[in-house]
Amino acid sequence: MAKLTIGFIGLGNMGGPMAANLVNAGHTVRVFDLNKAAVSELEAKGAMAASDAAECAIGVDIFISMLPASKHVKSLYLGETGLINLLDSKTLVIDCSTIDAESARQVGIELAQKGIDFVDAPVSGGVAGATAGTLTFIVGGEHRHFEKAKLALVDMGKNIFHAGDIGAGQVAKICNNMLLSILMAGTSEALQMGINNGLDPKVLSDIMTASSGRNWTLELYNPCPGVMETAPASNDYKPGFMVDLMAKDLGLAMEAAQQSNSSTPMGSMAKNLYTMLQHQGAGSDDFSAIFKLFSK
Repeated sequence: MAKLTIGFIGLGNMGGPMAANLVNAGHTVRVFDLNKAAVSELEAKGAMAASDAAECAIGVDIFISMLPASKHVKSLYLGETGLINLLDSKTLVIDCSTIDAESARQVGIELAQKGIDFVDAPVSGGVAGATAGTLTFIVGGEHRHFEKAKLALVDMGKNIFHAGDIGAGQVAKICNNMLLSILMAGTSEALQMGINNGLDPKVLSDIMTASSGRNWTLELYNPCPGVMETAPASNDYKPGFMVDLMAKDLGLAMEAAQQSNSSTPMGSMAKNLYTMLQHQGAGSDDFSAIFKLFSK
């Protein structure tokens, strides 16, 4: 497959491993982040360090951003100081941040007015998936732009879906994360009830995994400490995917539900539970720390 020149901004827990996988695939990768240590780490792996966002973005085939929130994405691309005034019309922009769909559409529309192609491509799979290159990418945008985006996404992920037009990737992502939060809370609740009634959580997990209660959190991300050695729960809930980020995504889900007049009672309850967990000081813990709310 053809090798590309790629700009990458946002080298956090997810973005750093993603950029490293692009380097490992043989692409020429320019990186920038406000965290200089993160840039140096990628430079040591073979990436080219850019001095600022502009240097990272000019003259690349594909430009990727992985940022915390909508305000950061809009600030990067739009306005008088935004990259919208510097990006080449031949560059495809891929935003992998999880933001509200309307912000993704706004960025896409304004870039299109300058002749710049754009897709939103939020990810699922966590830090482990980012490191292993097995992420799921959920892409919104024109089909031809999706096909070009895949030239880079295949080197960072295992499953790549075209969800629809710009913003569709964000809607699909928050639907998935809302369901994930409900499953994690329900799994924690059931496991703790079993423990309270004298059951071994490992045995109970095995039983439920082989029964109709089977789900992803039981199989791959068990929230009870000591049940699954590789899960964050067995490492003092070190992330992973932080409680703060799950709470943010659930906030986006509730906004989308309100805008579309959707009934989400389970999602609303999950949002309340994760907000409660934040207030207890667990914001930087992995989201599976919801288990703590149910333990005696």
